[in-house]
Amino acid sequence: MQHRTEVEAADALRHAYQQISAEIGKVIVGQQEVLKFVLISIFSNGHCLLVGVPGLAKTLLVQTVAQVLDLDFKRIQFTPDLMPSDIIGSEILGEDRNFKFIPGPVFANIILADEINRTPPKTQAALLEAMMEKSVTAAGITHRLAQPFFVLATQNPIEQEGTYPLPEAQLDRFMFNVALDYPTFQEELLVVKNTTSTQKTEVRKLLSAEQIIYFQQLVRNIPVTDHVLEYAVKLVAKTRPNGEMAAPQVKRLLNWGAGPRASQFLILGAKCHAVINGKYAPDIEDVQAIAKPILRHRIVRSYHAEAEGLSADDIIEGLF
Repeated sequence: MQHRTEVEAADALRHAYQQISAEIGKVIVGQQEVLKFVLISIFSNGHCLLVGVPGLAKTLLVQTVAQVLDLDFKRIQFTPDLMPSDIIGSEILGEDRNFKFIPGPVFANIILADEINRTPPKTQAALLEAMMEKSVTAAGITHRLAQPFFVLATQNPIEQEGTYPLPEAQLDRFMFNVALDYPTFQEELLVVKNTTSTQKTEVRKLLSAEQIIYFQQLVRNIPVTDHVLEYAVKLVAKTRPNGEMAAPQVKRLLNWGAGPRASQFLILGAKCHAVINGKYAPDIEDVQAIAKPILRHRIVRSYHAEAEGLSADDIIEGLF
């Protein structure tokens, strides 16, 4: 898959994005915003955390994305008794009296980590190396994972009984924290109509692993001007209560700000957002369009913010 110019390649990426959205729309009703962030994270080579109450088709969305992208897909249901070896695999004694490694479900292109906050930190940490290094280590031997590799994790925001909230270091590994909302009345009518009859919807496979890797490279090659770069880094710096750029309200409303990884993801995400919207370089609007899902899980609100009923999104918007 080669294009003569990067402009042609960028147009191909935009066209692929539109096709994928339309194809997934045959199965998933609404959730356009959520789908946009999932696809941006895939083309930017990031991971995505989907936060929403049960029954909002989070699992179906991820399965459908994997089908349309023609990628190997595995689902891991996180439970309190899940062990690290249940994710990465384990060594067993073979018939020839030698140990051999049996790969776990993490050896796939798309991993759906269902209810990731239900499992203890030891097991959550097993996924950390895979997400960051794109490899796993078992019995001292490092095994590379298939490329491309994405973790799409889901979390239920209501139930906190018997859950293990993800530590900040693990949350920081996720490019986006995407909040799912209930469908509108019309959308829910359509969902019920489509899912309570015998009709089955088939989706076409549109992109291969090689094409996705090509587009990921393309996104990194997109030029970005200095003032957009400075805007993104400044936006992140403003969230740090003890930093020199902290806005006065931030010192009162936040206990903790975002790290440098947020700045990197803001630029990568803005590049991809620009291309899928028909631009060849990102501007400040592109940075703002993706800022909330990138920053909301990287800032820690103070009790002042909670007392005033201000959400993370309200605070981020105040920084624009």
